[in-house]
Amino acid sequence: MKTDKLRGLDPAEMQTKLKEIDEQTFRIRFQMSMGQVDGLRRLREMRRERARLLTYLRQRELEGAK
Repeated sequence: MKTDKLRGLDPAEMQTKLKEIDEQTFRIRFQMSMGQVDGLRRLREMRRERARLLTYLRQRELEGAK
């Protein structure tokens, strides 16, 4: 997902997106352990997207505290 779209989400939507990413990450890791999927690229993308979401959530939290 593009960074502009991620920034446009409200915090509740970001939390929902984080849950979806966690579920997908679990599935990919499970499939990789079974030798079914070579999903290393997708796993890396999801990890980065998760980090971006957490960063945006933290930024909004800090902006709200000011």
